Amino acid sequence: MKTLVLFALLATGLAAPGLAKADVVTDWNRTMVSGLEAAAVGPQPSSRIGAIVQTSVFDAVNGIDRRYTPYHVDSEAPRGASRAAAAASAAYTALVALIPSQQALFDRQLQTTLAQISDNPADPGQSVLRGLDWGKTVANAILAWRANDGFTTVLPPYVPGTAPGDWQPTPPLFGPPLFRQFATMTPWAMTSPSQFLPGPPPALTSPRWAQDLAEVQAYGSATSAVRTQWETQTAQFWQSDTPVAAWNRVADDLAESHATTLSQNARLLALTNIAMADAMIATFNAKNAYNFWRPVTAIRATSDPTWSPLLATPAFQEYPSAHATVSAAPAAVLAGFYGDDTPFTVTSANMTGVTRDFTSFTDAVRQVEDARIWAGFHYRFSCEAGAVLGENVGEWVLSTVALPLHGEKKGPLSG
Repeated sequence: MKTLVLFALLATGLAAPGLAKADVVTDWNRTMVSGLEAAAVGPQPSSRIGAIVQTSVFDAVNGIDRRYTPYHVDSEAPRGASRAAAAASAAYTALVALIPSQQALFDRQLQTTLAQISDNPADPGQSVLRGLDWGKTVANAILAWRANDGFTTVLPPYVPGTAPGDWQPTPPLFGPPLFRQFATMTPWAMTSPSQFLPGPPPALTSPRWAQDLAEVQAYGSATSAVRTQWETQTAQFWQSDTPVAAWNRVADDLAESHATTLSQNARLLALTNIAMADAMIATFNAKNAYNFWRPVTAIRATSDPTWSPLLATPAFQEYPSAHATVSAAPAAVLAGFYGDDTPFTVTSANMTGVTRDFTSFTDAVRQVEDARIWAGFHYRFSCEAGAVLGENVGEWVLSTVALPLHGEKKGPLSG
């Protein structure tokens, strides 16, 4: 992305999207979510994209402010560079590289940003120019670093086990488990993919196994007589959007409703997305370590060969629940910023008019756990293990990444 190309975009006459609200950082985070959803990017690659974009934005802003420990890019920005321009350029550069099909959206948002931060976008001055160049430099450095993180690794064919408890291909795809490469990807903050590996699922002879199997068989059935309509809708709600989209919207809403600075918002969104990316790696590491069977396999093999879940079973191993893990991680980060007892609303781009309101992050994670059981493809012990795993990841990210410098208080909102 050449600087002159950025300004050439201003001459196209395209209408700018109505995404601006709080500041450049949250505007571009919302643009990222819109791009992910327009391109129908799935939960696993979305977690990686979110982390690349938001660490690029953070290091670009922080390279000018120097308020926190850098995440990856440790060099200082050019003197006098615009923070807003740097944030926009970093996000734009990363997004165009990662979601090229949505470049038109990103071009329009760039026009909007330049119009907001300069009296004359066609000649914005040295501060903006320096910020644009700096943001591009930072994003390209992080893109280059993550290019060999294992995301594109081709693994040998998967051979399912044959013993009770071993994962088997599930309907409707009946294919090998997807996203196995996430189990060994380079973490963002964790020391290794297995740093917080949970203990194994309960033995198939244990009371806990019998209890949780019976629960999902009753409540998760496509024809359940005990699941309420609200529970059915809740299961559908949490499956209708990716955790990255849902939790970034929550983070943006909270940032826009609090008197926080551009630097604080850049840090908030970087930590939130690092936590989700590492939670995804951690949960797939555990899934591939234990290779545990799904309820549809267990129930059909042991009691009801015609049983089907409410929602289609994801095509990878069961334990632990990825959605519980990847929700608990950002919940832990956001609770660290705002306190657990913070009211917020979760929305889905794919269920218009349906929302879920919460008075705490703990309650939201618990609803995610319930929703996976009501959907019919997770056991409660798996959801609980995922929530603990995600909380461990989120708290680790809070305690190790982007820490305040210059003797400031170490509270998450310091800076």
